[in-house]
Amino acid sequence: MQNLENLNNKHSSQKTETTTTAESKSLTIIYAILGVFLIIGIAINLSNVFNRYILNSAIFWAEEVLVGMSIWGVFIGAAVVSWRGDHLNMDLFSSKISGKPKIILNFLVALTAIAICAFVAIQSWTILSLFIETKAVSAGAEIPKFIPHSSLFFGFGISAIVITLRLKSWINGNYGGNG
Repeated sequence: MQNLENLNNKHSSQKTETTTTAESKSLTIIYAILGVFLIIGIAINLSNVFNRYILNSAIFWAEEVLVGMSIWGVFIGAAVVSWRGDHLNMDLFSSKISGKPKIILNFLVALTAIAICAFVAIQSWTILSLFIETKAVSAGAEIPKFIPHSSLFFGFGISAIVITLRLKSWINGNYGGNG
């Protein structure tokens, strides 16, 4: 347990830039949206359980809506993770590197992340356009397919933009406050 606390303290101490008020407010709004998604999801799930096991009548659209909300939550969260620099990384070797090689490595990581996020966003836009053009809907709830799929475009697109805007922070490994 002590090792985990030391790791968290080390991670937090690396983030010394201050988060601006606008950033804090934006993150607070995003966290509130994610919280509302979670509460609505729990309410839908509990209603479905009650209907299914007490009233013997399931809510036919519940699963599709819950999956869509989960997907949106993940990709909104991914944009926040990109902003905060809290992404997963394998630092077995990179933690041993310092100075100019570390800056070069961080730059390459940021550049790769931007390229991959942009590529996925562009590919997602292609599929999204097809869903809009064909007016495709889901099988059960008949939700237009572009609604859940647009979360990929949004999440990866915003992540690419955020990493680009915070490129200096990504290169220095100094992302600011935890929001």
